[in-house]
Amino acid sequence: MALVFRKATQLVGLLVSLLGWVLSIITTYLPHWKNLSLDLNEMENWTMGLWQTCVIQEGGGMQCKDFDSFLALPAELRISRILMFLSNGLGFLGLLVSGFGLDCLRIGERQQDLKKQLLILGGVLSWTSGITALVPVSWVAHITVQEFWDETIPEIIPRWEFGEALFIGWFAGFSLVLGGSLLNCAACSAQAPPASGHYTVAEMQDHCQ
Repeated sequence: MALVFRKATQLVGLLVSLLGWVLSIITTYLPHWKNLSLDLNEMENWTMGLWQTCVIQEGGGMQCKDFDSFLALPAELRISRILMFLSNGLGFLGLLVSGFGLDCLRIGERQQDLKKQLLILGGVLSWTSGITALVPVSWVAHITVQEFWDETIPEIIPRWEFGEALFIGWFAGFSLVLGGSLLNCAACSAQAPPASGHYTVAEMQDHCQ
């Protein structure tokens, strides 16, 4: 029963990490980190992402313009680009490494200690990837709240609000953290017994002695 639970925890951890990694990639390129609605022109909504700003018209049209310069961006957007790229890379490595450490994978059945180390490393990478994704999303959200309630800005000037990408990014980060934690829990639980061939070899040696 413990071995079944261990394998199930490994698979669930890997699938949750995969979900978080995919959502993290979507968050990186989705141009909806911030939303802006204009009272003077309710027919248009503005959105901002890490790479471009877009104008969404009520009729369904959408026009986007890429940022001209990386250095001209606000600090939170520049660092968010770097951290999201780092999160995506760490998440991919975590999935790759932990995949080779699964008990259901036939490769390396006789090297259980190595598979345990791979599973732990993959869990740590996924966990780190989740934290790296949560930092930029939370930072941009914090700056947005600060600017929204900034009393020095005249009330006539429209304020940016949370976009859908921030919520997707939070879900992605927590999924990666949860997936990495499950992988580490599975690695620290009871290990699978050696393959049946190991018992046969051991029994033959006992009989020969």
